[in-house]
Formats: sequence, structure tokens, C-alpha cells
Amino acid sequence: MPVEVGDLAPEFTLMDQNHQPVSLAGFRGQRAVLVVFYPLAFSGVCSGELAAIRDDLSRFQNQSVQVLTISVDSFFVHRVWADAEGFAFPLLSDFWPHGAVAQSYGVFDEHKGTARRGTFLVDVSGVVRWKVVTEVGTARSVTEYATAVAAVTS
Repeated sequence: MPVEVGDLAPEFTLMDQNHQPVSLAGFRGQRAVLVVFYPLAFSGVCSGELAAIRDDLSRFQNQSVQVLTISVDSFFVHRVWADAEGFAFPLLSDFWPHGAVAQSYGVFDEHKGTARRGTFLVDVSGVVRWKVVTEVGTARSVTEYATAVAAVTS
């Protein structure tokens, strides 16, 4: 069942590109979290979306909010991609159990074995305050992200 606005966000702990564990609960009471699921590293639309976040990172990651991105790629792939693209935010690996976190958020594509493009803004109490899920091949709007982040953090 997909996570909806007003639901408590499913908890997770995943390894980032530096093989360090990152937990959603680690931000509770301190910062909102923009959770960005994407299908695969190095793909065209995903690269463009994450580059747009990177290029205007202070709008999305600051004292009030943290960006966490998630795909089914291994942390090894994330490390190479982060280094190549200069991503300074966590790229989290939902590799094993394969896609379990994406499944818990309702954005796992069983036929492709990847996450769909879903974004969830989780407030400091762990409640989903905004979400967007787009069709395959359709990029999300970083302007919408910025508007949602501003509304939750102001």
C-alpha cells in the first residue's frame, strides 16, 4: 500500500555511498527529510534530476532539511556516481533485501526491479507532508520540491 500524505513515514536504515549507515530516525526531531527515490544511477533522467538538486542544494538541504536519495543500486555504484557527479548528499542503497524500502513506500516496480520516481517530504516528527510520484521517463520538478520544502520548514 503506498504511503500517503499524513502517514508516518516507514523507517529505514541504508548504507550510503561511503558504506555508512543512514537512518531516517536519525533526523527525527531535528530536520525534515526529502526522500528521493530514483530507478538507477547513470541513467539520463535520474542523472538530470539529481544534478538539479546538486546545482541548487541549499534550497533542498540546509539546517532545516536533509536530502536522502535512494535506489536499488549497490553502494559501490553510488560511490562511483557520487564521485563522478559531485553529489554531496547521501545516495542510499536499497540493494538488499532488494527494493525493500521502495516497497515499504509503495514505489517499487516489481516488473523492472527498480524504484519508481517518488519523492516524500517527511517532517521533523516523521510524518509525510508532501509527495509526488511520476511515470517512468518523466522527471520531477525541483521547483515543486523547493515549494514543498519552503512550506514545511518555514
